[in-house]
Amino acid sequence: MNGQDPIRKGPGEGVAGNRSAGVPPAGFLRQNDNVSVRNRGHLPNWEAATATYFVTFRLADSLPQNALRNISFARKDILSTAAQMGRAISELERKRLLKLHTRRIEKYLDAGVGACFLRNDAVAQVVADSLRQFDGTRYQLFAWCVMPNHVHAVFQTIGGNTLPRILHSWKSYSAKQANQILRRSGEFWQREYYDHLVRGVSEFHRARKYVIDNPKKAGLKDWPWVWPKD
Repeated sequence: MNGQDPIRKGPGEGVAGNRSAGVPPAGFLRQNDNVSVRNRGHLPNWEAATATYFVTFRLADSLPQNALRNISFARKDILSTAAQMGRAISELERKRLLKLHTRRIEKYLDAGVGACFLRNDAVAQVVADSLRQFDGTRYQLFAWCVMPNHVHAVFQTIGGNTLPRILHSWKSYSAKQANQILRRSGEFWQREYYDHLVRGVSEFHRARKYVIDNPKKAGLKDWPWVWPKD
């Protein structure tokens, strides 16, 4: 990360660990805020200049290709319907898109598909460090967890730091370090990632609780790679 190694800290420590994560972020997306839509391969992504996001990124082998194709087809069907009618997606359609992730993708991820490199404590530490490295400067973290084959985070962008830039920073640094630890080469993270614009206090608390509860729901006893602790 810009030539600097993340500060080595124990699970749950770091800049974010010194403040109350229960306080909702200052900025939520308002109805009249400008939102851009980016298409990165299979998944469309909504972005705003300053916003709060719930994001998930996963290891390259964490989802079967047929599952990715089915989810991608369902998402494109919802979006194309709105586009053909010359309108933005409705609130109902937005919720359907969200459920495609939470109900389908999470089922596969929590089942522990793939090599699950993030079970390795040294690798998980690298990922946790990358999340915390620019907390308070490029973004503000409200919750995160490093699962065996994927990562969740709830955060708010700061200043001109965009969602793609933040995700690229997390993934590029951690992939390089993890491959060195594992003595392997090749793709580490799936290129695509899931992001959801958080639109209010209730959504914020739901997203944050989801992240904190994910290890327990997946049957991971005493899992250390989650912040804040429940």
